[in-house]
Amino acid sequence: MAADGGSSSLGLPCVFSPKSRQYLALCAQDGRLRIWNTDSKTLHQEYVPSAHLSATCTCIAWGPCRTVKEGPQRKKRKSEAGQVEEKADLLAMGTAAGSVLIYSTTKGALHCTLDGGHSGGVNCVQWHPEDSLLYSGSDDTHIIEWDLQTGKTRCKWKADRAAVTSLSVSPDGKLLLSAGQIIKMWDLETKEVYRKFTGHSTAVTTLRFATTRPPDSNGLYFLSGAAHDRLLSVWQVREDGKDKNSVVSFTLTDEPQHIDLFTSNSKEEAVRLAVVCKDGQLHLFEHFLNGPCKKPLSPSCTVQMSNTADSPVPVPLLAAALGTDTRTVLLAYGNHLQPVMEKVEINTAERHVCLTRDVQTTLSLSMETTISKVKTPIVNAKSKVLVPGLPGHQAPIKGTSQGSEKRKKGTDTKEMSIAERLGEIDLSTVPAVKGGPKGAPSLQTDNFAVLLVQGLESSDANILNKVFQTRKETVIKKTVARLPLPAVLPLVEEITKRLQGHPFTAVLMVRWLKAVLMHHTSYLSSLPDLVTQLGVLYHMIESRVKMFHKLTKLHGKLYLLMTQVATSDSSNAVTDVDHTAKLVYEEESSDEDEASGDEGLPDDDSDNWEEEEVMEETMEEDKEGQADEEEEDPDSRTESKANGEEDMEHGNESEEE
Repeated sequence: MAADGGSSSLGLPCVFSPKSRQYLALCAQDGRLRIWNTDSKTLHQEYVPSAHLSATCTCIAWGPCRTVKEGPQRKKRKSEAGQVEEKADLLAMGTAAGSVLIYSTTKGALHCTLDGGHSGGVNCVQWHPEDSLLYSGSDDTHIIEWDLQTGKTRCKWKADRAAVTSLSVSPDGKLLLSAGQIIKMWDLETKEVYRKFTGHSTAVTTLRFATTRPPDSNGLYFLSGAAHDRLLSVWQVREDGKDKNSVVSFTLTDEPQHIDLFTSNSKEEAVRLAVVCKDGQLHLFEHFLNGPCKKPLSPSCTVQMSNTADSPVPVPLLAAALGTDTRTVLLAYGNHLQPVMEKVEINTAERHVCLTRDVQTTLSLSMETTISKVKTPIVNAKSKVLVPGLPGHQAPIKGTSQGSEKRKKGTDTKEMSIAERLGEIDLSTVPAVKGGPKGAPSLQTDNFAVLLVQGLESSDANILNKVFQTRKETVIKKTVARLPLPAVLPLVEEITKRLQGHPFTAVLMVRWLKAVLMHHTSYLSSLPDLVTQLGVLYHMIESRVKMFHKLTKLHGKLYLLMTQVATSDSSNAVTDVDHTAKLVYEEESSDEDEASGDEGLPDDDSDNWEEEEVMEETMEEDKEGQADEEEEDPDSRTESKANGEEDMEHGNESEEE
């Protein structure tokens, strides 16, 4: 069974009607809704919303096909009550103003407007498969359940902390998927969260149920795609609740823009998937969903289109719808204002198919040239222009190029180029904002982030050099953090290019590379062809670091040698040891003292005195011996000095005794 189409807020909404695929509805840049007939390849209807410029259409979803009899609008179409054929009739359009418009293709007019519910722009709309209910998700973080019988809100609840960017109703109408960045599954009866999934690092733009099995059978799967993410993730709703992470991934060349799939009703039936990417390529997948698969799956077939000119130019695919048989695909390609629809048989045995068609890539629209009331006079170069007030003075025809003078509103001055603007802005001196120097980096990093994106898009070396010259870690980190995700990969490529140059610039570039890896690792790891894109960087870093280990060893050895030389030099510089005794002990020679001393002291003490005399003699001998040794070996002076000090301590101890 083919899933009903619903276009997300990503890009310009474009979606086929369900089942018969008779109509293609799309909103172009001018805010008009156009419905094309895929059989006759002609414009079927065009509708201009009253606020098509202020409240542009952000998303489209076809209502389920119904017989006209059963439709909720049976009173208004009695003339067609005899028809029993199921037709795609109602079309829901979400707008940036927060209202939802319901358009009827049968009437060729607006059926009703659902407003007053959302305070922010509507990002996604989804129909209930059976009841006349519609669900809408908005920037105001709420989901609203609308009743189309009454045209009023039936239920409104807060779904996420961030904006709700995508919705999907299960084929049985019991569950609803909603996503900002985290994916939540809601029970539609109780409006309570049934499951939570980790989701993506960026806003989820696509949610689709891939199987029609009940949630408690471990067989319910759904898929999700996100902005700037080149992987389509498949999630399994498990009975044990251990289903936080995705089980299968499909690799794409760019973020998904339009998805069509045939759901699987049993394990034996494969899910067929057609994904149109933002780069205009179509990828076809066929996979049996049965548990996790570690390796990301590549498409079974990739389809591209080009025109038949001398120098072929790729023609972007806008949408694709799978046919009942595996080979036929209904394609819409070309321009949003005038798409070409075609049923194509694709040889799915080939991995890459390129279709060539004679399509005009530039759309020529005839526009009547209206006569403007304001006429600009043609001034001859030789003639003088007089300024009012001072007769005879010639007016300066060219505006002053000084940045200090403000331009007057009336003057028709030529717009300055980026290079001229850069010349006027001195990036090195940024005026401090209120609050002292703390405010300056934010202003500077804002300028740097904008300049860096402009430099990467235009590959202007001057702009990039200005930005890359900064050495402040905080400025680099904040600039990289403020970069939009599509600019990350071009920045990495530019850093890689500059790392190959002079080592001086490589030192600066390493700081930028470090900041990119710190802030954007989650995005980079989501890219399927990351290894091939960063291969040059890997090899270059390896070649630069190859000698590092040997150099560190050499550095260690040299350091050891130098310290040895330094210590030997310092030991030579030590002054000669002072030979004068620091403590002299004199023994009294009077016989009376000796006698009194002998009488007063016990025997043990007299022995001690004799020992001390012996120690003094040995000390003197030691000192004489050390002095001789020092004359022979100068290196041992420091040691002898230490020994001398130790001996002195012994002497002190004996004196105390």
